[in-house]
Amino acid sequence: MALVNIKIDGIEYKVDSSLTVLEAAKQCGYNIPSLCSFNHGKCSKASCRVCLVEVKGARGLVASCVYPVNDGMEISINSQKATEARRVSVELLLSNHNQDCQSCRKNQNCELLRVAQLVGAREGMFKGEKTPTTYDDLSPSLIRDTSKCVLCGRCIEQCKSVQGIGILGFENRGFKTIVGPAYNKSFNNVACLQCGQCVTVCPTGALMEKGEIDKVDSAFKAGKFVVVQTAPAVRAALGEEFGMPIGTPVTGKMVTALKRLGFARVYDTNFAADLTIMEEANELLERINNGGKLPMITSCSPGWVNYAEQYYGDILGHLSTCKSPHEMEGAVIKSYFAEKNGIKPEDIFVVSIMPCTAKKFEKERPECRGVNNLPDVDAVLTTRELATYIRRAGIEFNRLPNSEFDQDIMGEYTGAGVIFGATGGVMEAALRTAYFWLTGENADSLLKCEPVRGLEGVKEASFKIKDMDVKVAVVSSMKAAKPILDDIRAGKSPYAFIEIMGCPGGCINGGGQPYVRSCMLPNEDIDIEDTYRAKRAAALYSEDERQTVRRSHENTQVQALYKEYLKKPGSHKAHELLHTSYNDRGHKLK
Repeated sequence: MALVNIKIDGIEYKVDSSLTVLEAAKQCGYNIPSLCSFNHGKCSKASCRVCLVEVKGARGLVASCVYPVNDGMEISINSQKATEARRVSVELLLSNHNQDCQSCRKNQNCELLRVAQLVGAREGMFKGEKTPTTYDDLSPSLIRDTSKCVLCGRCIEQCKSVQGIGILGFENRGFKTIVGPAYNKSFNNVACLQCGQCVTVCPTGALMEKGEIDKVDSAFKAGKFVVVQTAPAVRAALGEEFGMPIGTPVTGKMVTALKRLGFARVYDTNFAADLTIMEEANELLERINNGGKLPMITSCSPGWVNYAEQYYGDILGHLSTCKSPHEMEGAVIKSYFAEKNGIKPEDIFVVSIMPCTAKKFEKERPECRGVNNLPDVDAVLTTRELATYIRRAGIEFNRLPNSEFDQDIMGEYTGAGVIFGATGGVMEAALRTAYFWLTGENADSLLKCEPVRGLEGVKEASFKIKDMDVKVAVVSSMKAAKPILDDIRAGKSPYAFIEIMGCPGGCINGGGQPYVRSCMLPNEDIDIEDTYRAKRAAALYSEDERQTVRRSHENTQVQALYKEYLKKPGSHKAHELLHTSYNDRGHKLK
């Protein structure tokens, strides 16, 4: 690491020569007001001009987020010229902004509002015509409101660099410039994964998930039997919405809050994660033993499934036919649970609390309809929406006692179900059960399967199971998945089983999780991109270790479900309720 000498407001520092002025200043204890304060939401060509500083010898003010340091550089952050320029930059952004701050759902997390306060922006300094607005709410998952966009380009870079897709870009020129899909199409009419990674980096309310709290309210008003289920990754992040450190598991408080909100049953999607493993492991072994299509690829992530349908329609036969866990749970609630309790399926309303915006799209799929052609799941709330719902009810989350999930029929879950939320978790859980089915023994070494853990985009491992060498891969993000998928397309894949998650790091980093902003979490160690993901993943692995039962095939309530209703994994009834099909949608987008 080469060091250079710089001065900031007359004080000398030594910094890494590879840093920008903004990064160097932060290391030296300065927080230059900027819209670049989210470490993995990169700006596009310093377009917002908020982080201007003076550099001796430079022609005019420079954008500190892209200007590199060099030896002997003298930087002025606090000069009158720099502070006034930053204020004017923000005031110009505000002049073209829909300032409905009080009703905006991004209010407490809006970086534009925060930076306006930092620079002392004055009200109404620039008035006049505003850029024509596009409001796109046609997608089941996402809303785009260009009246709140500041043209920072962070969503463009996220879609391109994380997912390798790049469906977003700058449309039009000059004053008419907006951010959106090509030709300003709706998210609903382009090859969008609905993953919400763009939402996680948007500094304002220009990109948001489509809210569904009103649907839940309507179900309660209509007298429905409203059942809620929560995904494993939610408990690892919900506490952040209430000021708790990143990675604080809040399972008990979350259950108490949901019960106080009035849900008739509060269940854990981990039950269905165990059920998914039973079906998925059975399907894998069927393919291996009967010459089926390999490698088999997991189908738990709806963002990944959307990508497969839109870009790899020719290899859809490699995807497991299993529905995702929350869809399985919804199907079981409206069939097995309904029969056991004498409730008509049409009178049950199933709500899923998910870390994922793509789940909103998934629940609308005609392939995810079951009993009486009813949707398996009726509403999906993100982790962020659940926090809003809890606050609206006046519940003081941090003061809640712990409660247990409802235990009747489908309340039990194992440690294997818990780890679904982290990349590699589905693979690890499936291997625990597949090993048992092939050998008749449990492998303790698979209770902490290090080769498939970690946050790398691609992980590979090989396992000896009886007389078989099973080679597997774990992938998260579509950019990382593309080379693996190209090998499958070319018939060169060496794997038997592949886990793919749409979001980098898996569900712990889903598009519906709490926003992570270094500027708003000054006491959190999140300067390294993987840090907050690792903390959330650690919360799930620690809960797995706390469970007395850690293998899906040992879940006694899942065993009872098969004995009383489904008969066995892969049965006709199981396929009817728990399995689905996929469609090549790429031709519709050409």
